[in-house]
Amino acid sequence: MSGARPTTRPVIAHVLHRLYLAGAEVLAADLSRRLRDRFDFVFFCLDGVGPLGETLRGEGFGVVNLSRKPGVDLSVARRIRAEAKARGVRLFHAHQYTPMFYAAMSRLPPAAWLPRRRPRILFTEHGRHYPDVRSPKRVFANRLLLSGDPDWDRVTAVGAFVKQALVNNEGLAADRVEVIYNGIDPSRFGMADHEATRATIRAELGLSPTRPVLLQVARFHPVKDHATALHALAHVVRDWGATQGEKPVLLLAGDGEKRGELEAMARSLNIADDMRFIGVRDDVPALMAAADVFVLSSLSEGISVTLLEAMGCGLPIATTDVGGNGEVVIHGETGLLSPRADPRKLADNLLMFLRDPALRRLMGDAGRKRLLTRFTQERMHARYAESYEEMTR
Repeated sequence: MSGARPTTRPVIAHVLHRLYLAGAEVLAADLSRRLRDRFDFVFFCLDGVGPLGETLRGEGFGVVNLSRKPGVDLSVARRIRAEAKARGVRLFHAHQYTPMFYAAMSRLPPAAWLPRRRPRILFTEHGRHYPDVRSPKRVFANRLLLSGDPDWDRVTAVGAFVKQALVNNEGLAADRVEVIYNGIDPSRFGMADHEATRATIRAELGLSPTRPVLLQVARFHPVKDHATALHALAHVVRDWGATQGEKPVLLLAGDGEKRGELEAMARSLNIADDMRFIGVRDDVPALMAAADVFVLSSLSEGISVTLLEAMGCGLPIATTDVGGNGEVVIHGETGLLSPRADPRKLADNLLMFLRDPALRRLMGDAGRKRLLTRFTQERMHARYAESYEEMTR
């Protein structure tokens, strides 16, 4: 066992793939920091600890690397069971389907646990694969893995689109799935020193105070479809008139498996000078202060935390009309939506924003107001805290 210790507070184990800086992982970390006076938290990571995991260790949280092997690794379920028993875990909060699968497998057979000590599961689905299809095997497995008693195991989705996918493709009853929208802390965005931060970041990146800046924050993964953003930028640059001043620049914050391919694509499209690969950043609010328009070109999304962050900064948004994006961005009010994998339409939306500063301000302000009424961290934390209380009594 790794770092197990007795406690008088209910112990909750977040079960995740890993702890980098993705939305689900940041949500779990912030939730644990906020509620650590009421619960003890430990993190079970299937596929490695990551930088956020090391930070959480430094803050005194238990972080366990389960070192999952390729394929279905049933030894992971055994390790989860051993760790959970040693730590007195009362509840598994499983983020995404695969962590839920291994958490549920750790409870089999029930005879392996003392009576009434088998942990409950709160399964939160944050997003869906693309393409998303129904699997009869998984539908059958879900009936075995999750208790039929909704007071024992619960399912939440971060948005209505995600909930419907669980109903359609996982065979879960609609009344079994509760929507708890993702939320952020608005106080971290819309900074009082906005203009000074904007000037500092632009100077750091070698950008003039007046150059139009587009920003996309996303890992370089196929589902984020950065290729559409690059092709859209190529249209924007070609359509940008010489009398309109400096050409727009696209900042790509993030890293991942597709970076080399995207760098080559930028060269082939002759836009390498019109974009910057700025790597993984821990100053996203400052980057957004430096930008004029936020872009997200994904093929699929749940409830994107980066879209919420852009709204918090009062940035107008140009994104694809996929998954939960339409629940976050109201087309024509807080941003502009375009079809999946349609660079021409995305470019048209970007040009509309770039050519109309008043429209940018109008939609950016409307987006921040929408965030404050529906997508705050305080609302999200309060509902998860209620679920924790109810499930650990």
